[in-house]
Amino acid sequence: MSVLVGLIVMLGMLVIVPLGLGLVGDPSLGRLRRLWPLFAVPGAVSLWLPRGGVATALALCYALGTLLLASHAPRRLARTRSVRPVEAALLTALVTPSVAALALVAERSGHELFGFGLGILALTVPHFHFAGFAAALVAGLVCRAEDGAAGTFAALSVPLGTLLVLVGYFVAEWTELAGAVVLTAGMWTVALLTWRTAPAPGQDRLTRVLLAVSAGVLVVTMVLALSWALGEATGLPHPTLTWMAATHGLGNALGFALCALLARRRLQHLTHPEGRTA
Repeated sequence: MSVLVGLIVMLGMLVIVPLGLGLVGDPSLGRLRRLWPLFAVPGAVSLWLPRGGVATALALCYALGTLLLASHAPRRLARTRSVRPVEAALLTALVTPSVAALALVAERSGHELFGFGLGILALTVPHFHFAGFAAALVAGLVCRAEDGAAGTFAALSVPLGTLLVLVGYFVAEWTELAGAVVLTAGMWTVALLTWRTAPAPGQDRLTRVLLAVSAGVLVVTMVLALSWALGEATGLPHPTLTWMAATHGLGNALGFALCALLARRRLQHLTHPEGRTA
């Protein structure tokens, strides 16, 4: 795993997931959120150790945390009995870190998984932290705030696109391309709705900047995602995986996920000054 990919994954583990969990508004996640460093810190340490038993054991600690998080999805579904689009997005966010953790355990152990090499597994880890967890969560939060056709489309298309990309790993590159198209459409809708939110009255300058940056970055990073998926499916020239990690990956991590979640946290405190740290 390269240094850049390792740093991006650390951001996802240590910052993005716990920050995002605080925005769900689900009190049942409170205890896991407080305990999250007990799982995330060993996982982060595993990134910098040589592949082997110790790195695998630490990665398994993180995997345990993600499985506990994923276990909240069926419980939330049973409790809410809701299949609304916003719930589909939030349930996706709860489950996707476990996919990243599975890839992490395999990569740290030095073993291929389902025929995928270590390089692909290493990139799968950040992908499902950001294109999985962060993207689905933000889509759900946008839908919660913008309960119209566009918000509904975003909340449904982001999980669907993520699922199609995952299926495409196993089926065909054209399926992965279809997933990239659906995911891009959903994320561009998120960007549009976020851009509309940025100049709303009552927001401070920093919040407006964070919202605007997260929206603008999405436009660029998803073009890169489309170009890569199209090239993989058709053989047309397209960016290398190393270039994608340095542009699409870094942009989504810092420009989209971090800025979007920080902005949503600030908006949450403006709306609920007492805070909603589920």
